[in-house]
Amino acid sequence: MSEDTEDVKPKLSLVINYEGTQITVKVKHNMPFKKIFDAAEKRFGKEPGTFKFTYDGKRLQQQDTPVDMDMEEGDIIDAHLEQTGGGKVIC
Repeated sequence: MSEDTEDVKPKLSLVINYEGTQITVKVKHNMPFKKIFDAAEKRFGKEPGTFKFTYDGKRLQQQDTPVDMDMEEGDIIDAHLEQTGGGKVIC
């Protein structure tokens, strides 16, 4: 077997930032963000669905993948707490 046919599964290291704390996750280029989001929330000790994630100011959707967003090694994804409320106040 030659070196040219070596079985290599390329991975991408992405950084997830939440309030100044960063974690690095290694993912496949075609992995849906849902799996990445779930892993990040678990590592930050949050319940599933707690965060909303953005990259370059754009909200990331669960079905998107790093290749859909043209992500590269070391790119940073920002995690934000889901904001609820803001409805009309009745006095």
